[in-house]
Amino acid sequence: MTNTPQSNYLDLPDNLPIPQDDGAADHLDGIKLNPVFLTATNGELIDLSTLKGTTVVFIYPMTGVPGVALPDGWDDIPGARGCTPQACSYRDNYPKLKAHLDNLFGLSVQSSAYQKELKDRVDLPYEILSDEKFEFADSLKLPTFEANFLKLLKRLTLIIKDGVITKHHYPVFPSNKDVDWVLAQLP
Repeated sequence: MTNTPQSNYLDLPDNLPIPQDDGAADHLDGIKLNPVFLTATNGELIDLSTLKGTTVVFIYPMTGVPGVALPDGWDDIPGARGCTPQACSYRDNYPKLKAHLDNLFGLSVQSSAYQKELKDRVDLPYEILSDEKFEFADSLKLPTFEANFLKLLKRLTLIIKDGVITKHHYPVFPSNKDVDWVLAQLP
């Protein structure tokens, strides 16, 4: 399989490989977050360990930029494809989510400047956090993979209550249905 051209950035190819649960996130529920400052797309520094109430963080490998090729073999990596559709599904369900959540963030290891391109292009109503130095990922031992010599995070969603992870969703597939799992977990 090669990178499938898309007619619309919200489309997902039909033949994507399904990620299997490798147990790499089994340890997360019940963990108290360590203080880590992450740069948000609005320039603020966010420490998820200090946020009160319920926070959802959907973690994704990387978004593409129109006209720029994704890493070779991207569609062959289970769970890699679908970051923009996932972000947009959270955007489209934002009013429902905000009725139950105090905070919503996307998170990747891309730079804030790179993430801001996506936020502006698809008009996201929430911020994306950059873990460019892998401080958050390393503190939680989050699952990673490599593509074209890039170390990236596997797709994973965390529900956090007052700085403690209460639930996680892993592996996430298809990416644009992750928001449905989150909505089913919320009161």
